[in-house]
Amino acid sequence: MAESEAQTPTPDGDAAKKVAVGTPGPAFADDALDRGPYVDGFSARTVLGAVFVAFVMMPGAIYMGLVAGQSLGSAAEWVTIILFAELARRSFARLRRQEVFVLFYVASGIAAVTFAHLALAGGPFAATIWNQFLLQAPETSSIAPSIPDWVVPPVTSPAIQERNLAHVDWWWSSSKGFLSPVVLIAMAYVLSRLGAFGLGYLVFRLTSDVERLPFPLAPIAAEGATALAESTEREDTPPVEGAAPSKVSGILGYFAARGSQRQGRGKRSWRWNVFSVGASFGVAFGCVYVLVPVVSGLILSKPIMILPIPFVDFTANVEGVLPASLISISFDAALFLAGMVLPFKLIGGTFTAVILTSVIGGPILLKLGAFKHWTPGNGLLVNQMLLSFDLWMSVSVGLAGAVLFVGIWTMVKVFAARHAQARAAPGAAGETKVLPRTGLEPPYRTACRQRGDFPTWAALGLCIFSIVSFSVICRLLVPGFPLWLILIFGFLWTPLHSYISARLVGLTGMGWMSQRFRELELTRTRFTSLIKAELVMLPVIFVSSFLFWWFFWHLNQVPSGGFPFAARLWPVAARQACLIFTANSSESPLLLQALNPKIILGACAAGLVLYRLVGAVGLPAVFFYGMIGGVGAPLHAGLSLFVGALVGRYYFRRRFGEEAWSRYVPVAAAGFSCGMGLAAMLAVSLSLVAQCARDLPF
Repeated sequence: MAESEAQTPTPDGDAAKKVAVGTPGPAFADDALDRGPYVDGFSARTVLGAVFVAFVMMPGAIYMGLVAGQSLGSAAEWVTIILFAELARRSFARLRRQEVFVLFYVASGIAAVTFAHLALAGGPFAATIWNQFLLQAPETSSIAPSIPDWVVPPVTSPAIQERNLAHVDWWWSSSKGFLSPVVLIAMAYVLSRLGAFGLGYLVFRLTSDVERLPFPLAPIAAEGATALAESTEREDTPPVEGAAPSKVSGILGYFAARGSQRQGRGKRSWRWNVFSVGASFGVAFGCVYVLVPVVSGLILSKPIMILPIPFVDFTANVEGVLPASLISISFDAALFLAGMVLPFKLIGGTFTAVILTSVIGGPILLKLGAFKHWTPGNGLLVNQMLLSFDLWMSVSVGLAGAVLFVGIWTMVKVFAARHAQARAAPGAAGETKVLPRTGLEPPYRTACRQRGDFPTWAALGLCIFSIVSFSVICRLLVPGFPLWLILIFGFLWTPLHSYISARLVGLTGMGWMSQRFRELELTRTRFTSLIKAELVMLPVIFVSSFLFWWFFWHLNQVPSGGFPFAARLWPVAARQACLIFTANSSESPLLLQALNPKIILGACAAGLVLYRLVGAVGLPAVFFYGMIGGVGAPLHAGLSLFVGALVGRYYFRRRFGEEAWSRYVPVAAAGFSCGMGLAAMLAVSLSLVAQCARDLPF
C-alpha cells in the first residue's frame, strides 16, 4: 500500500493543524484505532456488567468516599473489564473492543462520584443523605427552618429520626404532594441525563466534526479497551498486518516488540504488552499511594502515608516571601502521566499561567489591593477560595467568554470556507472525507448512518425537553421565582457553558460527554450503543443506589465517627453551602461580590488580546487554551503535568521515536489506571471487611 493511501484527511481549523496524539503514521496505519466498520457494542454482557458494578462496586465506592474521601476512580471500570475479559478467555469467547468500551462506559457511569467536592458516590440517592445533613448540621441551623419538605422531610419526621429512606415522607411531601424529595431527585437525574446526552452530542458535532479538535485524552480509554479486547483473542486468530516498529528500546519497547513478533502468529498485539507494563507500574504505585495508608489506618491510630495525599502544602511556609500564593507539590502519578499524553505546548501554557498567576502574580496583586480578604496563616484550600472570590472567579468567567468568542469565530470561518469550497467544486468536499484505501471504510470524523448518528433535531429536542421540564418544575416549586431568570439560565447559559466546556475538552482533554462520543468514534462503536446502555443503567442505578444508601444510613448516622472523612469535611462544606444559599440575603454577600462585571469584561478583552498575541509570536492555539486552564490554579496542578511533559518529550520520545511513543503512551496510561484501580479495590475490600468485623459482638 502506498504511503499516500495510509494518510487521513487533514482536519479543518487552526486548532487541529497538528495531528492529535494517537493518530497513526505509515508504520501504524493498519493498526490505528479509528479504522474499520462501526459495530454495536451493546450485548448481554453489558447488562451483566451493569448489575455487577451496581451491586459489587457501588458499596465500595460509597464507603471509600465516606471514610477516606477517595473515589474508586478507574477501579470500577478496569476491574469490571478485566473480570469479563478473563471470563471470555476461559470460555473460549472473544470480546469485541466495542463491547469492552460500552462496559467501560456503564461502569464509569454507575460508580461515578455524585458530589465531587464531597467525594460522595453512590448514584442519585446520595443527594438525600447530603440534604438530611444540611437540615441537621449546626453550620446551617440559621436556614434549616426554611428548607422545604420537598427537599428533605422535617427534622421531626420519623424519616429523619429513624434514618429511614423507605419512609413515606421521602416519597410524598405534605406541601407539594408527589413532588417529593425522592421523586424530584429521580426526575432531575433522568432529565439531566437526557439533556447531557442531547447537548453533548450537539457540541461534539461542533467541536469534533466541524472544528476537528483533537481530544487528546480520548485515546487512553480507547486504547485500553482495544488492548483488553485483543487479550481475549485465541491463538488461531488471523494475523494482523502492520506491526509496531522493531527499533525500540527499554521496557515498553521490549514488550511491544514481543507483541509485534507474536502478532504475526495470531496472538496478542503490542497493545496488551504495553498495557501490562503500565498496569504493573500502576499496581506498585497504588500499593504505596493508596493501599498502605488505608491498611495502616485500620490498624494504627494515624495512617502511614509514604507519599502525602493529595498534596504537600507549602503555602503558609512561604507566605513571608510569597504572600497570597498557592504553593504545593503533588505525588499523584496520574497527573504525571497526563502530562505525557497531552500536547507539550498545551502543558507549557498551563504551567506558564500557574507560575504567572499563583506564584509570581499573587504577591504583586496583593500589593495592588486585589485580594482584600487574604489573611496570613491560611492553608492552600482556604487561600484558594478567598483569592477566587476576590479575583480569579471573575477572571475565569471573562476568559470563558473569550473562549466562546474564539470558538464562534472559528466556526464561522470553517463554515464559510466549506461553503466557498462547495460552490467552487461541489464534489470535492465530500470526496476528501472518505479514506481512499478501501471503499468499505465509513467516513472519517463525519456524521453518517454507519456511525450511529441520529438527526440533530432529535438531540435538540432532548435538550429543549430537558430544559422546559426543569423550568416547569422550578415554577411549580417556587412560583415567585422570576421565570425570565430560569429561561435565561436554561436556554442561554447552559448551551453556551456546554460549548465552552466541550471546546476546552476537545483541546485540553478535560471533560466527559463530548469526549465520550470521540472515544466511541475511536473504538468504532455505534453511537446508538450509548442509548441502549443508558436505558439499562437507569433502573439498575436507581435500585442499587436506594438499597445501599438506605443500608449505610440506617446502619450509622452520616457523617459520624464511623466515617471520618465525612465527619471532618462535611461541616466545612455545609458552611460553604450556607454562604451560597444566603448569597442574596445578607448585607455584604461575598459570593455576589465575587462576580465583578468590570473584571469580567476586562478579562474577556485581555483573553482575546492574548489569543492574538500567542498567534503573532508563532505559538499554537493550544498554548492559549492551556493558559486558560492554569489561571489561578495551585502550583501542584501545573508542576506535575509539566514534569511529565518534559520527561515524555525529552526522554521517551527520543528513546522510542516520535511515532512509537505517541502510540505507546495512551496504552501505558490506560494500563496504569487499571493497576491503580486494582490496588484501590483491594484497599476497599480490606476496609469493608475490617469495618464489618469491628461491629460484630464477638
